Amino acid sequence: MKRPREGSNEGKTPALSDDQARLLLEAPPEKTLKGKRDRAILATLLYHGLRREELCRLQVKDCSQRRGLMHLRVHGKGGKIRFLPVHPRALMRIQDYLEAAGHGADPEAPLFQPVKNNRSGTLAKHLAPCSVHRNIVVKYAREMGLHFPGFSPHALRATAATNALDHGADIARVQEWLGHANISTTRLYDRRRSRPEESPTFKVEY
Repeated sequence: MKRPREGSNEGKTPALSDDQARLLLEAPPEKTLKGKRDRAILATLLYHGLRREELCRLQVKDCSQRRGLMHLRVHGKGGKIRFLPVHPRALMRIQDYLEAAGHGADPEAPLFQPVKNNRSGTLAKHLAPCSVHRNIVVKYAREMGLHFPGFSPHALRATAATNALDHGADIARVQEWLGHANISTTRLYDRRRSRPEESPTFKVEY
């Protein structure tokens, strides 16, 4: 077995800054159906740290009340299910999208659907994870000048986890929130001890 490298306790997936995340959230247009859907998708990823496969599996019934609060019922790896409270800003965008799309009354319908289908015309189907990657996350990141090597929907998951930890979330709760089997995976997103603004570089004076 190879010995782990020094400094390998931090993940390689890039995370966005708070300003960059806000920029990405506002990238899709507000008035079109596609824009409403994409704004809801980006908010769902950035506020809940979902994997793109988990996002694509969501049905309308998976966004429902639980203990008086709206929750997402997330189907994770290995058939595991976790319930996540829906962030108010994400909920507002999801509801706006469902109202415009018109399938919010069908509990079995995919939550996020295509807005056009040139092949069969069928819209009542789940989005493909590769489409979320290419046509939503990377597309808007490039438009906002945020695209860089290694950028993918997983970067939004890293951003959500890093942001939650930076703002005082308990790492064990973040582990459950992300659906990690091992807390060592969650620690890869904990960058509180490597904040660039706290580097000794900025303590040097001549």
